[in-house]
Amino acid sequence: MPQMPSPETSDFVFNQTMLRIRDPQVSLDFYTRVLGMTLIQQLDFPEAAFSLYFLGYVREGDEPLPIDRVERTTYAFRQKAVLELTHNHGTESTPAPVYHNGNSEPRGFGHIGIAVPDVAAACRRFADLGVPFVKRPEEGRMKGLAFIADPDGYWIEILNPQSLASMV
Repeated sequence: MPQMPSPETSDFVFNQTMLRIRDPQVSLDFYTRVLGMTLIQQLDFPEAAFSLYFLGYVREGDEPLPIDRVERTTYAFRQKAVLELTHNHGTESTPAPVYHNGNSEPRGFGHIGIAVPDVAAACRRFADLGVPFVKRPEEGRMKGLAFIADPDGYWIEILNPQSLASMV
């Protein structure tokens, strides 16, 4: 049985998952154009030679994105399930791959998941866009879900919540 949060943690929010990326232009195109996320905030730290990009799903009816930089940063850090892409300056000129995706030995990080209304339709679109597949919906033991790879080789599970619930 799930345990209810204690009063001390009742206001905690799972805010972000961070992935290191080789080339921000390529990764931002993938996550915004292919997956439909919005770049919520970019924070640059030139003295430390890295930049952070916070992306998430911003939908009609959601609180509007603030224009003020400080307010927008606060907005980014109070959202649920934001993806943080970290670019260490200079990696874009390094031959790929730069980072371990966690799915080869030694295994570690596995994937992020994106819930979609129609896995087959989403996968047709990904195929049309040339997105590499790790697993198509009709393959493997778990039918009906897919795994695609982002430009750095990180796996992204494409799932339908109702379909997955019926497998349990």
